[in-house]
Amino acid sequence: MSTAPRLAFLKGHGTENDFVIVPDLDGRLELSAATVARICDRRAGIGGDGLIRVVRSSAHPEALAMADQAEWFMDYRNSDGSIAEMCGNGVRVFARYLQRAGLVEAGDLAIATRAGVRRAHIAKDAGDAARPGEATAGSDAPITVVMGEATLPGPGPDGEITVTVGDHSWPARNVNMGNPHAVAFVDDLAEAGELFVAPPCAPRPRTRTAPTSNSSSTAARAMSRCACMSAAPVRPAPAAPAPAP
Repeated sequence: MSTAPRLAFLKGHGTENDFVIVPDLDGRLELSAATVARICDRRAGIGGDGLIRVVRSSAHPEALAMADQAEWFMDYRNSDGSIAEMCGNGVRVFARYLQRAGLVEAGDLAIATRAGVRRAHIAKDAGDAARPGEATAGSDAPITVVMGEATLPGPGPDGEITVTVGDHSWPARNVNMGNPHAVAFVDDLAEAGELFVAPPCAPRPRTRTAPTSNSSSTAARAMSRCACMSAAPVRPAPAAPAPAP
């Protein structure tokens, strides 16, 4: 008979990025990296791309300075147990949990993260949605998050990254969107392989690869310690029509 302690949890996903949600409102749990990794293991644990611990900012030492701006702190962990700054999809899942648990109401919501305070908005009705016709009433209304501007470090070691996959190495740029990303441009995404495991990066943020191209569309493939692999086309907005002569 197992004597392992019980852990109350929920599962949630944002754009199929799935998370184990652990309510710990008063900050009493101690979750080691090994424990988080076991929980997120899809074969031997609950399974998830990451773990979100829900804590009052006033009850977590990393969030005390933000407690006057945001009541709730998103303690986010990658699936390997490492501590992360935040996760964009995770912020939306975090806000949805707070709403469904009756801890917040629809409207604007400040969320404390290790990347600072992020502003979310839970739509109240169709007229309040980010895109007309998108929202439904109640707890299924969409949630949007202001992620802030991406930042690029200037010249120097913070901006110089090398990504290696097999026999290939590419220079990459450090793009910070609240959590760091290494962005490498390649001629063909196939060169990057399947990315089922994290490629070596020096230094090591998350990795994104995009092919170099002059066409009207390109594609990106992402490898993250929170989600193994995703790929999606990236299409720029159509060019404005030329003015009449």
